[in-house]
Amino acid sequence: MTAEPVRLLARTARRSVVHVVGWLVVSIAAALLVFLNSSTTTVLFGHETTVRPTLDGYASIELGPYLPGLRYPLEGTVGAQLALGRTTAESYDELIERYAVIASQPEGQIERVRTAITELAGEAALNGALIGLAFPALWMLVGRRRRRELLRVGWRRTALVVVLVAGLVVVGLRPWQGGPPAVGVSRWVPVAEVVPAGVPVPEEVAPLQLDADLLTAGTRSLITSALDTYRNSLDFYGRIVDAVPDIADQLREPAEDETVALIVSDRHDNVGMDPVARAVGDAAGATILFDLGDDTSVGGSWEAFSLESLATAFDDWEHRYVALGNHDNGDFVPEHFESLGFHVLRGDVVEVEDDLRILGVPDPRSSGLGNWRAEPGISFDEQREQLTEDVCAADESSDRISTLVVHDANLGNGALEAGCVDLVIGGHVHVQEGPDLVESEDGRRGYSYTNGTTGGAAYALALGSKLRREAQLTLLTYRDGRPVGLQPVNFRTTGQIVVQDWVPLDLQVPTVALGWFQGAG
Repeated sequence: MTAEPVRLLARTARRSVVHVVGWLVVSIAAALLVFLNSSTTTVLFGHETTVRPTLDGYASIELGPYLPGLRYPLEGTVGAQLALGRTTAESYDELIERYAVIASQPEGQIERVRTAITELAGEAALNGALIGLAFPALWMLVGRRRRRELLRVGWRRTALVVVLVAGLVVVGLRPWQGGPPAVGVSRWVPVAEVVPAGVPVPEEVAPLQLDADLLTAGTRSLITSALDTYRNSLDFYGRIVDAVPDIADQLREPAEDETVALIVSDRHDNVGMDPVARAVGDAAGATILFDLGDDTSVGGSWEAFSLESLATAFDDWEHRYVALGNHDNGDFVPEHFESLGFHVLRGDVVEVEDDLRILGVPDPRSSGLGNWRAEPGISFDEQREQLTEDVCAADESSDRISTLVVHDANLGNGALEAGCVDLVIGGHVHVQEGPDLVESEDGRRGYSYTNGTTGGAAYALALGSKLRREAQLTLLTYRDGRPVGLQPVNFRTTGQIVVQDWVPLDLQVPTVALGWFQGAG
């Protein structure tokens, strides 16, 4: 190779290195500035919340003009500033209790903040990379001869001055802090200095700090009450989780050819029961989750924490199915459930596993916090008739539905009476009903079963530091795609676990009926 090609190759390599290094330096600087000046809006702790990234290593929460802000140290330097906005709470007492209960199961909210910060970082990196392209573009636009001329007239000194001035301006303005300069500097104090002497502070709460400037006798009382609610919630549901191994031998162990589904219903925002449900599911070998609806009280976006808590508790389960309840009305709940990876049942036939086919629909009614119900679209009776037609059509085409998954088991009465489905499961009434055997006119068998409230809800309210009424979940066993038995598990308001006997579901047609059926054919 001659000298000239070598020089050209070396020059190209140097130029490429300059372009890449320049692009990288500008990109990183631009991405950091964009990241620290970015924000996004999400729903946290029942509020519309603005999330801003910081580099102070704290998760800081602004609670408004009347409650002291708080912050919690994180691992690493990246932090988050959370400004809470509107909420549906009607009093500070209700608000503080809500905070405390949600904080006792914080994983879903932590994941939401982490996701928000990660998305902001990704957008900043992309914008920084695009901004960084300005360096190689400007380098090529100026050209080699002009660059040499600039260097001869002291461009290096000029550039150095420009960089220093720009750096001083950026540091002086501190754009990453966002907004106008603060009027004062917050004085942070540990939570142990806020509550009265002798009030125990859990170890995991001890690093929490509060803004002393807004601490009054009233806010100190609210904080003490919140700490008490947090501790009670953690202790109550923690004791139930710890007791699950003690009752594990009472749970029926599935055979190798059997599959177990876990049924939850009517949680009504009670996130405390989610780790309990997961513990029981694991102890029983369950791999499928059937959620029969009413995970919220009014279907509002502020209740996102309830859906996220359930998603976090069962994040590694592939099969998660939801039949929306009358309290899950509106677009938010189904859309958010789907964004969390759940399969929202909308009248489609789903093959869960080999030969296990289910069908589910949302409840046609809508409810608020009272006991009234409205039917805005198709009526309950109309939906029941439509379900009967759909399920029986699947049966006639040799695609028999094993289980009808609905919020109210009464929706499946027609399909059961026609002998077109093996099992209908529902919730809604907050108490267990069944399993009840239903025989069709031609002798075919099916069962109806209603699960009690998993959240321990009284009416549509379940959020609290302990169960308001007895709670329940159910383990449902399948073999060859058909239900063969179920086992309810109850949780008393004292925290005691009561495991009911495993109830076999006999779907075999009696010999007499079978002979009549065959003879009629």
